[in-house]
Amino acid sequence: MKLEKPWDRVKETLKEINVELTDDDLMYQPGQEDQLLDRLGKKLKRTKADIKAMIESVSSNKGKAS
Repeated sequence: MKLEKPWDRVKETLKEINVELTDDDLMYQPGQEDQLLDRLGKKLKRTKADIKAMIESVSSNKGKAS
């Protein structure tokens, strides 16, 4: 994933966008992107590609996340 903001800021924005997400859902360590994408994909019923695009959009602040 290409993040332009620190993960903590991205995580908080994601929680604002989707109040169902918890800190446990958004637990992330560099190198463990697949685990994060799988976990969020299952919870939000979206593909890994959709989740990755949403996270990168939030990080770059392009307003694509929804």
